[in-house]
Amino acid sequence: MSHRTVPHHASQPRIPHHVVRVRFAPSPTGYLHVGGARTALFNWLYARQQGGQFLLRIEDTDKARSTDESTRAIFDGLNWLGLNWDEDVVYQGANLPRHQADARRMLDAGAAYRCFCTPEELEQRRKLAAASKEAFKYDRRCDRLAPDEVSKRVADGMPFVIRFRVPEGETSWDDIVHETISFPNKDIEDFVILRSDGTPIYNMAVVSDDIAMRITHVMRGDDHISNTPKQIQLYRALGAELPRFAHFPMIHGLDGKKLSKRHGATAVSDYQHLGILPQAMNNFLVLLGWSPGGDREVMSMDEMIQLFSEKGLLRKAAVFDTKKLDWMNGQHLSRLSAEALAPLAMATFIREGLLTENDPTATSPEFYKLLDFVKERCRTLDDLARLARPYFTKLPFTIDPALVDSHLRKDAAVTKALLTDSTTALEALTGWTPEAMEAALRAVAEKHGLAAGKVFQPIRVAVTGSTVSPGIFEVLVQIGRDVSLQRLKEAAALAT
Repeated sequence: MSHRTVPHHASQPRIPHHVVRVRFAPSPTGYLHVGGARTALFNWLYARQQGGQFLLRIEDTDKARSTDESTRAIFDGLNWLGLNWDEDVVYQGANLPRHQADARRMLDAGAAYRCFCTPEELEQRRKLAAASKEAFKYDRRCDRLAPDEVSKRVADGMPFVIRFRVPEGETSWDDIVHETISFPNKDIEDFVILRSDGTPIYNMAVVSDDIAMRITHVMRGDDHISNTPKQIQLYRALGAELPRFAHFPMIHGLDGKKLSKRHGATAVSDYQHLGILPQAMNNFLVLLGWSPGGDREVMSMDEMIQLFSEKGLLRKAAVFDTKKLDWMNGQHLSRLSAEALAPLAMATFIREGLLTENDPTATSPEFYKLLDFVKERCRTLDDLARLARPYFTKLPFTIDPALVDSHLRKDAAVTKALLTDSTTALEALTGWTPEAMEAALRAVAEKHGLAAGKVFQPIRVAVTGSTVSPGIFEVLVQIGRDVSLQRLKEAAALAT
């Protein structure tokens, strides 16, 4: 039979060629993976940059594995990242009648045929091919059945699948990322498009939905490259205009292997709970397979939209480096005003017992000042709460025993003398200012014949319970005279 095409869906309204319509089409079988989030982000940015539309399709045809919980997790992840979609969510499972109609339309036009081979028969042929060390490929035996025989088998109720008849020649396309990609059609067997129970195979459902949704660009991971020639053939058989294809590089761990759970957290929600900001996550993800050019790395969402383009898409595999993500998060965190940061940090401060629900402190000038004070040295919201804790002076204060051993009891006699002399020098000050403190503490260092840092560090541990803080004089001002002096005395007592 000749390979013929089917008229394009007549009911679908045409859209102007200049209107970009892209889609993110996850399967609701788990949480939103960082790879999926990167794909969604690239599609979203391209739509926003082009003045187009970003659509969401939930591919829930696998009823055994699809769950409402996973669907909610996808929504939650996209909402947290700020990747809003422009039309109602499409649920692929609801489109079964159209999938079946498209498959049967190809059948009627001679672009597909019924295959009555049973799974057991196909498996036996696979084993024979393997024994002969040959690659198995369906031999089209059912395509050679006489029309009367096909009609008889259908009338007798014999189960069948619908197979697409792969045309001769090759299938190629100009990929936005990889340029020209070609597949010899002889290497593609006549693939099933509709199972014997009437449900569509993945490629059939995807193409039918993309045509109906009027998708202009299919942008996804390059693990889908092998699906693309089959989908292109289905587009052509259905008489539909081809979208442009872009296949993004895979995301690898630092070991060069495909990112998986063995590399640590891979769900977007995990990073949300680890104190990562959504704008930092987007900024990190966008650089996994795209470059704005130059050495530019830290960008706002508006800047990403403005800069995102096809020419910046990269071919090589991207590396997911959590240290880079932490650094990126720190850059975004430090750029936020205290007023913008406070609501984002609220949940973390409540969890750490520093604030309570609806705490008026959370919107006070003092709290904003504290956030501005500590944020420069923070990489996550968890860091923010940890470094802010010492400044909540009405809460109990303790120094980690490990720090006591490593910084107070090591060379205990020297440390005790330094803390005692520092306390005395600070108590003598008439003004609690950074300038006065610096002069007094440098005099203590000179008295002991030490570099000033050797004096500042035990003081830092004594008053903050940490080895990391803003400048020590500003810390003493922020904590206040009475509390600072009390903590110095208590630390000196521990240095034994």
